[in-house]
Amino acid sequence: MKYKIHPIVMGTKAFDKGMMTYQHDYGKPYTIPIYCWYIEGGDKKIIVDTGEFAPLQSKEREEAIGGKIYKFEEGLAKWGLKPEDIDIVIHTHLHNDHCENDDKCINAVFYVHEKELESIHNPHPLDFRYMEDYILDVEKRGQIKKLNEDTEVVPGIKMIHTPAHTEGGMTVLIDTEKGKAAITGFCLIMENFNPPPKIKAMEMEVIPPGTSVNPKQAYDIMLKVRDMADILIPLHEPKFASIDTIP
Repeated sequence: MKYKIHPIVMGTKAFDKGMMTYQHDYGKPYTIPIYCWYIEGGDKKIIVDTGEFAPLQSKEREEAIGGKIYKFEEGLAKWGLKPEDIDIVIHTHLHNDHCENDDKCINAVFYVHEKELESIHNPHPLDFRYMEDYILDVEKRGQIKKLNEDTEVVPGIKMIHTPAHTEGGMTVLIDTEKGKAAITGFCLIMENFNPPPKIKAMEMEVIPPGTSVNPKQAYDIMLKVRDMADILIPLHEPKFASIDTIP
């Protein structure tokens, strides 16, 4: 099975670029898109992450990322979908901006690494991005499939454990007509995989995420993901905000 990946912007964050690029570009203002990814193909309606519940929709934010910002229902409607149509939600991780619309997908099975569930219910003080309210409803309805290993969700879509940004981060490998695409299980932009010359001059092949479990481990995980994918899809890369379909 070959799939198409449709990026849908469902929020933004405006912050210090160093939140993406470890030890690099601190103090530089930067705006990232927050995505939900619709995976078209096969007999299941599948999305990766669900974005923000109430995204700030402004001309300034849309200009900053080069694309339109949607509310959840609007973004799905672009592809003829409603939240109740979704069969499967794959979670890269459970930071709030990746799961704020979970409770709207009342008919979906949610694939989540068990360490993300542990973290969202008992977050470390340093990791303030977890908010358990967003997943309580789907937990009560018994919709969560808890993972503790690499898992093939459906033929051609596999989740692999990549604890770079969070303990339970899962990268999503997707077969497409142009090879294997990887939606990263950690928050970064394309520059993390393609550093500028001044960073490469320091013999660094990649830049770890600005927030990571262990920067050295994150570096090695990034190399692993880079080498197994034909198409890299960093979770917050702005260029995908203006692209309807990958590849």
